Amino acid sequence: MMPKPSRRTAGWITASILATLAVLVLAESGSARAPTTPTAAVLPAGALAPTDAQKATARKVGRILEEAHYSRAPIDKRMSEQVFNRYLDFLDGQRSYFLASDIADFQAYKFKFDDMIRTGDVEPAYAIFARFQQRNRDRIQHAMAFLAKEPDWTVNETFEFDRQKAPWPANEAEMNELWRKRVKNDALSLMLTGKQWPEVTDMLHKRYERVLKRVDQVTPEDVFENLMNAYARSFDPHSSYFSPRNSEEYRIQMSLNYEGIGASLQLIDDYVTIMNVIEGGPAAVAQTLNTNDRIIGVGQGKDGEFKDVIGWRLDDVVQLIRGKAGTTVRLQVLPSGAAPGSPEKVLEFVRNKVTLEAQAAHKEVKNITREGKMYKIGVITVPGFYQDIAAQNAGDQNYRSTTRDVQRLLGELKTENVAGIVLDLRGDGGGYLPEATALTGLFIDHGPVVQLKDTSGRLEVLDDPQPSAAYTGPLAVLVDRFSASASEIFAGAIQDYHRGIILGQRTFGKGTVQNLVPLDRWSQKPVSGQLTVTIGKFYRVTGESTQHRGVEPDVPLPSPIDMKEVGESALEAALPWDRIAGVPFQASAVNVATMPVATLMSDEDSRAQKDPDYRWLLSDIAAIDTVREQKSVSLNLKVRKEERTRLEKERLDRENSRRAAKNLAPFKNVEEIDKDKTELPDVVLSQAAEIMADMVTGARANPTNQQKTARRG
Repeated sequence: MMPKPSRRTAGWITASILATLAVLVLAESGSARAPTTPTAAVLPAGALAPTDAQKATARKVGRILEEAHYSRAPIDKRMSEQVFNRYLDFLDGQRSYFLASDIADFQAYKFKFDDMIRTGDVEPAYAIFARFQQRNRDRIQHAMAFLAKEPDWTVNETFEFDRQKAPWPANEAEMNELWRKRVKNDALSLMLTGKQWPEVTDMLHKRYERVLKRVDQVTPEDVFENLMNAYARSFDPHSSYFSPRNSEEYRIQMSLNYEGIGASLQLIDDYVTIMNVIEGGPAAVAQTLNTNDRIIGVGQGKDGEFKDVIGWRLDDVVQLIRGKAGTTVRLQVLPSGAAPGSPEKVLEFVRNKVTLEAQAAHKEVKNITREGKMYKIGVITVPGFYQDIAAQNAGDQNYRSTTRDVQRLLGELKTENVAGIVLDLRGDGGGYLPEATALTGLFIDHGPVVQLKDTSGRLEVLDDPQPSAAYTGPLAVLVDRFSASASEIFAGAIQDYHRGIILGQRTFGKGTVQNLVPLDRWSQKPVSGQLTVTIGKFYRVTGESTQHRGVEPDVPLPSPIDMKEVGESALEAALPWDRIAGVPFQASAVNVATMPVATLMSDEDSRAQKDPDYRWLLSDIAAIDTVREQKSVSLNLKVRKEERTRLEKERLDRENSRRAAKNLAPFKNVEEIDKDKTELPDVVLSQAAEIMADMVTGARANPTNQQKTARRG
């Protein structure tokens, strides 16, 4: 018996696929096709090597991908070459470590990656990594050697920082020249901040030494995760392997809770440093741990020996601090601002369940005035589609989910007498599919929400599970290019039902469904990690796929996100767009905020011309687009200073133009901008609220209009 598969963006799985996965996960050996060529690789002395458990896991991953993935693509010689190239890109995507001669040596393995995953003999990938690790060490040591002499800053030369499509350096001399320029650029960037050469060399020496240390802290698990992802991503960009450790991080992301002390950590100069204390957690309750405190030791229980953690990997320290609720952990902490060697303080915490409220749905109210009357516009921000499945399976009636949180927030906004609601899904990359259908059900009467198609061609229609709508008032959904998957299902359904209007930027275009498969036979914990496999595609009730095309907004709003660089179409191996037949559905008759979209767009355009914040945003986006087109930078200090001065002046002019229009005093320089604590306006959200006010006032001015446009079949 295998553990029940957890739900991810799929949240569904056909009986036939479930049976296949059970067989694949339980099988310990054998495959449908025996390897044709033995794989052999000699690992250098002291090199990282795969464990027997990882070899067994590799065989499971290969079988599951071949048999369960939507494409049913075989791991053959063609796929082997793709995996090989993707693995090299994972290691050295900027082509700054491997020489062309290294790549020539690796050609012996190019067509063996198919046999490797069937036999589990993945040593060739580790041999490639060993070469990468050695090249990495060599490069960092060369980088430090380049700091022995100050460069000539008057030479007119450039550094090409985007090398994704560049050829591999032909020889050592070419590689050294590449790194000479790279180090010169690192140094020049510090010189531009006003630092002198001695200070620059000291800072870069320390930086490179830290990088060198990280090179030697890589584990076999890290190499294995990269390798398995090279296989998974060759099938499509959303199939992934999670190591045991990252499986837990994924669970935390989806459930918004974990057991620990409640502190966000970051590695700064070899010290694990407190970035912030999470509200409601043990650390916040104790009020003894502060931002920028540095953890130098961790002890278990009330009297366990302290482990010195200076220089450790961040995730290793995190694992020591986390633990079962009710247990004790002690920290040796160097207070913020204290010099190394100062007396540390010892803090004791009893671990407890920590809830990540900042990542949960939340609300605010914006006040918009029209013709002397003030309208309250409710805004609900949904960062992700989460659900605490463990709590639900344990019978907890109060388990956490996106739909439950939004339903509660809708009730609160109703009591505040809001005139309309904007649901903000910007940056929401999706999550559990059942939450997308359930959330849709809060806004529409019962009906189909999304169609699912599995690898066999079987279609399944998922209906809204809610008996009735929880909110029937005016609705707008705000999206951007990072709104993906479950966000697109929700936005597409709202648009198809004519329940509300979609504002913002075309969405990501992810129209595929994944299932999360544990790779362990009996364990309740992901000892061998987990695999997300694309097992289907989803379609709107109209039959349209969102794959590549996303959801088009009814009223476009500006965004700094580059649609050429972000989105399904920018990803390798993405599945193609297609369409299927639609299903019968009755468009909503409760959209009390209907106005012709052309009118909304016209009103928005008129407002944009007068809004200084809006004009500032557009000019800022234009400046970002200009910089984005650069692929190289000058290494002449004078030229870079002039360029920096020009960019700072343009930034200052943009900001002061905005301030002048708002009757605010101008800034004298960019330093004043950086020091200003005033929060920058969320221009797009403000415009979304204004559009909602247009909808509300327009509907009241023409109450019969809703009946003319609200019905569709």
